[in-house]
Amino acid sequence: MAATAFGAAIRRVEDPRFLRGTGRYVDDLHPVGLLHAVFLRSHHAHARIARLDVGPARSAPGVVAVFVAADFAELNPLPVETAGNGPRPAPRRPLAADRVRHAGEAIAMVIAETLEAAKDAVELIEFDLDPLPVVIDVEGALKPEAPRLYESGNQAFRSHAKHGQVKRSFDRSDLVVRQRLRNQRVIPMAMEPRGAIAQVVDGRLTLTLSSQSPHSVRESIAEVLGMDETLVRVLVHDVGGGFGSKGGHYAEDVAVAEATRRLGRPVKWIEERQDNCAVTWHGRGQLQDVELAARRDGTVLAVRSQILAEMGAHLESFTAPVPTFTPQLQTGCYRIGASENTVIGVYTNTTPTGPYRGAGRPEATYLIERMMDLLARELEMDPAEVRKRNFVPPNEFPYTNVADLTYDSGDYAAALDRVLEVAGYASLRRAQAEARREGRLIGIGLSCYVEIAAGGPADRCTTRLEPDGTVTVITGSTPHGQGHETTWAQIASTQMGIPMDRVRVRYGDTDDPAYAIGTFGSRSASVSGSAVLEASNKLHRQLRRLAAGALEAAEADVLLEEGRALVRGAPSRGLPLDRVAAWAITHEQEAALRAQVSYDPPDNVFPFGAHLAQVEVDPETGRVAVLRYVAVDDCGNVINPMIVDGQIHGAIAQGMAQALFEEALYDPEGQLLTGNLVTYMMPAAADVPSFELDRTVTPSPNNPMGVKGVGEGGTIGSAPAVVNAVMDALSPLGIRHLDMPLSPLKVWTAIRSAPQPDGAR
Repeated sequence: MAATAFGAAIRRVEDPRFLRGTGRYVDDLHPVGLLHAVFLRSHHAHARIARLDVGPARSAPGVVAVFVAADFAELNPLPVETAGNGPRPAPRRPLAADRVRHAGEAIAMVIAETLEAAKDAVELIEFDLDPLPVVIDVEGALKPEAPRLYESGNQAFRSHAKHGQVKRSFDRSDLVVRQRLRNQRVIPMAMEPRGAIAQVVDGRLTLTLSSQSPHSVRESIAEVLGMDETLVRVLVHDVGGGFGSKGGHYAEDVAVAEATRRLGRPVKWIEERQDNCAVTWHGRGQLQDVELAARRDGTVLAVRSQILAEMGAHLESFTAPVPTFTPQLQTGCYRIGASENTVIGVYTNTTPTGPYRGAGRPEATYLIERMMDLLARELEMDPAEVRKRNFVPPNEFPYTNVADLTYDSGDYAAALDRVLEVAGYASLRRAQAEARREGRLIGIGLSCYVEIAAGGPADRCTTRLEPDGTVTVITGSTPHGQGHETTWAQIASTQMGIPMDRVRVRYGDTDDPAYAIGTFGSRSASVSGSAVLEASNKLHRQLRRLAAGALEAAEADVLLEEGRALVRGAPSRGLPLDRVAAWAITHEQEAALRAQVSYDPPDNVFPFGAHLAQVEVDPETGRVAVLRYVAVDDCGNVINPMIVDGQIHGAIAQGMAQALFEEALYDPEGQLLTGNLVTYMMPAAADVPSFELDRTVTPSPNNPMGVKGVGEGGTIGSAPAVVNAVMDALSPLGIRHLDMPLSPLKVWTAIRSAPQPDGAR
């Protein structure tokens, strides 16, 4: 692989349009004849629909149509993925029919000439909801006397797995550490809420969406509407964030598509922030009861967990599979010989959950990294030393963990050693001891993580030499902040010997000769990027053959450099690529100007890293200040260091936010209490420190570039590092554990409830 653009810290080529405000989002589009959709949503979390009269709305000025559940009864149910063992999910359609199961569930849809007319008409709908008993917590939902969301009960699924000699390991251990851990529900809160425009173009249904997965959504929409996929086209332009919450189809997408199909006019729906908080699927939501068996020397023998996973009111596209990632990785970076887990998916009268940056892997890392710190505390051992004693040794890779996942490559000790070196760990501990003598609550927290990435089927990419000598890379992977236009151009530029500014990256159109299941799961670089690499290599070979014919030279002597085809040893015989394209067209070899490749990785990749947080807790207010944050991440070979750093910055901020600020809260009646940007606590710039980043490089053998993925690692590593740091700060007060988020009130209350040693205030 030529070392040109690949590996260089090149500024993102897509940024100027965003900085100048010239991005193209769903709400920027206004096709001719556009209608607007607004949904009537339930104000109760659980109720029977006793009466629904849409007549006054249908006769309101500007209203074109009003749809209720009966209008969509002939559509196929929305497809969902299931997990474990459990009853078949109840069929779900775009609008609630007889019963609503969470506040915000859609009951009716108004279509009008203007957005204002649609909003006014929604207010005219007359309806009565008969409230039913509500259950919002997973433990309460499993009690025999709990209100039932479905006839089959509130258990969506149950899975159990046992690996190794679990009972024997616990019986022979010197100590068992137990802890209940709560991974609270959070709201993804993308800058751009969801949106959709549907229209019929040349007899085909065309949807423009804010989505991470245009091809997957096309498949789902076609299935629900009973259409041939070739008659459905999905377009994705710029996307203002997703974090997993735009990774699949939603009921609103289907409703808007069907409305357009019936009315024959374009229909737009744009989600407002309140609905974004209440309806777009939430993330996390696990209650974990964990046991760790260990020897006195710090060796961990086994880990056992029972996880209650919040499903919310029903299953969305990927609700059920997310928590099943957690037990697969609950042994983390460590060589632990026995593992047992039970995962129970539970329905409650709350917003459905789904993938959120990391999707089950942050929950796994939080589980094992909190337990490693609690073990270290029990043994009065340094947390770094406990981890080092249990790491998978580098000479054992590829390593198959006890849950039968094969980690491709790694050196976990090197990442931890590097983070300790960069942070000056020994000095930090000495300074901490001095600060404690002064009565200051200083804490240092560590977190080591490994995650699984690059899942899904093969991605397809097409590269094409244009008549003007530029190269177009057509990819199925659609970015929402990852910088694909830059990194894919770097790959193609390097492989084909052409300047980066002569490469154009095209994405977001399911009619294009490309495919990807979606942009999520840290899969883009290793799967879609590898497809770009292979397609670029294929086109490179084809262009050399064409140039050899045009130059009357041996193919082995033809080189592509700086956008020209050259003959080795005779550079004056070169041709610019536009001339090569013209020769191919003239000689009826146009097909050779195009190359298509599908890349199917042999296995997953496993990024990893080590993070360190230093915090100070104010005993008078409970406020946590993050003084330093050091992260060493390993994503294999790096295509663009600047983009990698940017991904890590954002990911750390999100994990830190979960540790200290964010939580989706409901009252006992199932009303969301954190339904806007005033009540949902997100960090401001002043709450986030400067990050000190470094990396180790352990290439993956599972793709031709040796890359692993980096979009989620910062989120996976940061929450446990910050929580461990806060608990370390509070340890002199005898405080063992507090659940996230570690809000000032929660910390202050714990401090006031703890015995106060001299000088602690």
